[in-house]
Amino acid sequence: MQAVAAARRESVAGARESFAAHWREYLIEGWALGTFMISACVFAVLLEHPASPINHAMENSLLRRAGGGLAMGLTSIVILLSPWGKRSGAHLNPAVTLTFFSLGKVAKWDAVFYGAFQVAGGIAGVALAGLLIGPALHHSAVNFAVTLPGPRGPLAAFAAETGISTLMMLTVLTVSNTPRLSPYTPYFAGSLIALFITFEAPLSGMSMNPARTLGSAVNAGVWTSLWIYFTAPVLGMILASRLYVARRGIHRVFCAKLHHHNQQPCIFRCRFGAMQ
Repeated sequence: MQAVAAARRESVAGARESFAAHWREYLIEGWALGTFMISACVFAVLLEHPASPINHAMENSLLRRAGGGLAMGLTSIVILLSPWGKRSGAHLNPAVTLTFFSLGKVAKWDAVFYGAFQVAGGIAGVALAGLLIGPALHHSAVNFAVTLPGPRGPLAAFAAETGISTLMMLTVLTVSNTPRLSPYTPYFAGSLIALFITFEAPLSGMSMNPARTLGSAVNAGVWTSLWIYFTAPVLGMILASRLYVARRGIHRVFCAKLHHHNQQPCIFRCRFGAMQ
């Protein structure tokens, strides 16, 4: 019993120490996903609400998805390249953080708090968008930008989410750990988001992010096939990390930041200097 109590006290002390040292980065992660979700809700209304002039002007669904993909890809790039995004690493996604934790780049309590603030930011972002936009966000054509399986069903959605998550993380690991390409990691990630929304969204709604899906689900009260968006992104990104390590080695994972060519402090187990 004494050993258990001592371990518990040590764990609580570790959590407090991590929070005291890195609360700014945790808040940034919440802000980052919250901002992303506000943008997602705004563009969902502009593109999908039947009363929107843009919806009338872009009758083709593929064209609307391309517009939404471009908007969200640019949103992610802006967040990644912002001073705050450069500071926290702009994971925006518990699956990304968990993958870097599995690679030994993120400390335990940093991973826990990153995930918690990402979830809180996603929920708060959609809630704030609801206050700013109003009833239009409630419309069935928009429905708080929820992510749902397409007509091919949950299994196809699960496979698609796993596939795009694998491709995203494999790209991020490869590009961010290659000296010549590393500064362009945000552009690679944003471009993939744009392409996935354009072409993959009919299969799963394109999430890759448990906190992003949960943010919409909580506000919409829609829990359909939530298991897909909690498991497939994690499975896909962990798979990508194992493929990367098998090909290039764990020593070729230098940091958990998606953009490291800046003067912002780094809270991770960082070896970025070794790559240079």
